[in-house]
Amino acid sequence: MKVLKFGGTSVGSAKNINNVIDILIANSKSNSIICTVSAVGGITDKLLLAGNLSKNKDILYEDMFHTIKNSHIGIIEELIPKDNQHVIEEVSKKLDDLKNLLDGIFLINELSPKTSDKLVSFGELLSSYIIAETMKSRGLSAALKNSQELIVTNSNFTKAEVDYAVTNKNIQEYFKNAKQKITIIPGFISKSKSGEQTTLGRGGSDFTAAIVAAALQVEQLEIWTDVSGMFTTNPKLVKQAYPIEKLSYQEAMELSHFGAKVLYPPTVQPVLDLNIPIHIKNTLEPEAKGTIISKDVNGTTSPVKGISNINNIALLTLQGNGMVGIPGFSKRLFETLAQEKINVILITQASSEHSICLGIDEQDAAVAKTAIDATFENEIAIHKIDPLIVETGLSIIALVGDNMKNHQGISGKMFSALGKNNINIRAIAQGASEKNISAVILQSDVKKALNTLHEQFFETKTKQLNVFITGVGNVGEKLVEQIKQQKKYLKENLKINLRVTGLSNSRTMVFNDEGIDLNTWKDQLQAGEKASLEGFFNTVKQMNLRNSIFVDVTANSEVANLYADYLRQSIGVVACNKIACSSNFENYSLLKRLSLKYNAPFLFETNVGAGLPIIDTLNNLIASGDKVTSVQAVLSGSLNFVFNNFDDTTKFYDVVKQAAAEGYTEPDPRIDLSGVDVARKILILARESGMELNLEDIINTPFLSESGLKSNTVDDFYQTLIKDESHYQGLYASAKAKNCQLKYVAELNNGKAQVGLKEIPEGHPFYNLKGKDNIVMFYTHRYPEQPMIIKGAGAGADVTASGLFADIIRIGNN
Repeated sequence: MKVLKFGGTSVGSAKNINNVIDILIANSKSNSIICTVSAVGGITDKLLLAGNLSKNKDILYEDMFHTIKNSHIGIIEELIPKDNQHVIEEVSKKLDDLKNLLDGIFLINELSPKTSDKLVSFGELLSSYIIAETMKSRGLSAALKNSQELIVTNSNFTKAEVDYAVTNKNIQEYFKNAKQKITIIPGFISKSKSGEQTTLGRGGSDFTAAIVAAALQVEQLEIWTDVSGMFTTNPKLVKQAYPIEKLSYQEAMELSHFGAKVLYPPTVQPVLDLNIPIHIKNTLEPEAKGTIISKDVNGTTSPVKGISNINNIALLTLQGNGMVGIPGFSKRLFETLAQEKINVILITQASSEHSICLGIDEQDAAVAKTAIDATFENEIAIHKIDPLIVETGLSIIALVGDNMKNHQGISGKMFSALGKNNINIRAIAQGASEKNISAVILQSDVKKALNTLHEQFFETKTKQLNVFITGVGNVGEKLVEQIKQQKKYLKENLKINLRVTGLSNSRTMVFNDEGIDLNTWKDQLQAGEKASLEGFFNTVKQMNLRNSIFVDVTANSEVANLYADYLRQSIGVVACNKIACSSNFENYSLLKRLSLKYNAPFLFETNVGAGLPIIDTLNNLIASGDKVTSVQAVLSGSLNFVFNNFDDTTKFYDVVKQAAAEGYTEPDPRIDLSGVDVARKILILARESGMELNLEDIINTPFLSESGLKSNTVDDFYQTLIKDESHYQGLYASAKAKNCQLKYVAELNNGKAQVGLKEIPEGHPFYNLKGKDNIVMFYTHRYPEQPMIIKGAGAGADVTASGLFADIIRIGNN
């Protein structure tokens, strides 16, 4: 007999429930199966939100109820044939009961713990019924058993304590006579001895499964979730995190206690003494190994098994000279917290006895402060101790591993790595068993800390990057040469082993999974196979090298259309090609989503300003909570070059030709001079600022002559420049008469963007912009009057290549 538990994500949709049923069928071929299920993903939170809205007399609770109802009805309609009308009727009855309960909460304006338990129980009752009926409708040997009829608890609502003697007897008697192959039971919910509905705490579905597994002494308990086991650390914060193959019960408890959400901490206890293994598996990847938790972890020698964290921590500090050498302070402190039912997560005390520090949940901080100050009111009044100090916005990070006690220097490495990354430690706790080393840090530093520690304890010291470059013309050649020049520096100083493993131009392409020799790359490319965009992509995919990065140094729309394919293969994309990011908003958003979904970086710093850190700066402003109010910019190095060199002693045709010859314009200069290129750039900045705009939303006021705008070919366009010289001289004369400079300006303000030629007066930051320089002025909530200004060369092969190089290094450093 096996017990399998499936979490909310695993039963979060009809598709996922079908996956669950397939897994149950496969397991039931050789075993009787007990399946514990959580509520449909997100439903418990929605139930609590609906309850709080009701309590607060907010009529929006009805909308939340309908969301819950539609979610369940929609799943039923996808899973169960329409002739099973009794299922809809039964679910509708349960939903009516839920609506009546919410209406009652609304009327009495109260949501007690007892009522809360009754409210949230609907989630598991509904999901377990739907799954059981789905299996029955398919002719499977399945039955539903309400766990409230099996698990008996006290009346400690929201986190009830189990009466194991009665519970074990109930479970054993029921399953002794059960005939069905698969039994579905709702997790999380239970009943008190007096028959009132209780729950086992958030995450309690794991606990339900463990209780049943222990009562029946089954061979194995399987916890099925949406990740492939317990990870070395939080994979949402650390990209390099990976599943741990084996853990001891103690290690698993430590990791789960300190924030590893895959396993509810109390789950381990019922199965520990009976040595029933727990296997963490992924519903979406059932073939993945997952994590096995047991007493037997032979063959695992790594001293640190995982890094975990708990957010939203408050640090309480009780201190004062009057505490030194006086017994009883700790006793009174902990009794006070116990009376308020406040759980202590971390304890540390200096040997001087001058202070005691406690870590608790941040939401309990205000109650703790009031209660402790009241307990020590007399001592505070006579200045024997200080009023309780409360610090919030903190997190606990913890290294966990049974073997840490047998390895010297673990704590030294931990604190040294954090210190080098400017992460301040507020408190430290380590037990004599050395299974856990914990530190309190700012919550804002958690991601940095986890990445730092993961690199220190789980990753090789040199990170390998495999770069595939399409488009080795002017800019691409400069990029290859820069990589060749800096290769040794990167390896020695940044611990990045950067290899060019694929190159392509419009004619040929060449690959080498050991890295192309950059001393002879031109000869190798010339002798390479015939170039093909699809062939290049397929080869990159087949080579399947770790940390692969595709670099697009073209202006080709067909190349840009392949970005999504690369991202879906978890291959990073670095592009100076502006076509993708200035395409329709849906495509831009898709690429962003794919980048996140497949953990594949998508960087395009050189889309705006060549090598200038414009997009990176903007992203940092947004990520730090700032908001852009307006942008003023000169974003075309080519147009700035043209108007800085054009006057009444030159010909416009000659200046444009010079700009093209020096590589400042696109091969078709109409892209630059028509303003389309600048419009694309301000569009990209607008989108990176969070605005949903398309290219047609950008107001583009052209300065070209009518015949120039209507020219059909590049040659025709150049001829119009000669013919319409007087038009361009007129633009210059108008600006000169006002003592102004001509600049092609992009503006973004109040969600609207425009580009056009402007007469810039003396004293304006744009007035003295020389050569091919770009300038961007960001006005934000933090920079409302004096903008953040970025200025420098915005065109040229060298600076564009350096911008691409910087994006590659940025990936390597993450």
